[in-house]
Amino acid sequence: MQNNNDKNIASKPTPYRKILIVDDEPDITSSLKMGLEYNGFEVQTFNDPVEALSNFKASSYDLVLLDIKMPKMNGFELCQEIKKEDEKVKVCFLTAFEPSHEEFGRLFPKLNVKCFASKPISISDLAMKIKEVIES
Repeated sequence: MQNNNDKNIASKPTPYRKILIVDDEPDITSSLKMGLEYNGFEVQTFNDPVEALSNFKASSYDLVLLDIKMPKMNGFELCQEIKKEDEKVKVCFLTAFEPSHEEFGRLFPKLNVKCFASKPISISDLAMKIKEVIES
């Protein structure tokens, strides 16, 4: 006899992909985590880029979502360090400032990151953008 708890566990959707979010604003990471998990992603968050880097493990994430302006280490620097650990992980920048693809390309030509999203962004738009980047 199968109990109802087993049925609930079996029917629970599996996460779409694993995402790491690093943003120095706890309200933003909390909101993004809830929204993206609702959309089927498995999400881990950090508010300190140095702590995120020290806990980063290669092949653990399908995509890393980084704020650009953070204390201690900006998103571009964090991206560079993460790519040293896992060159295959996809990266998307989330920023309240106008994203500068040209500036990024000039400073970090070998990183080949093309995903920039401007704050504020709806969760549905962000989830769609993340899926597109992961599948590309």
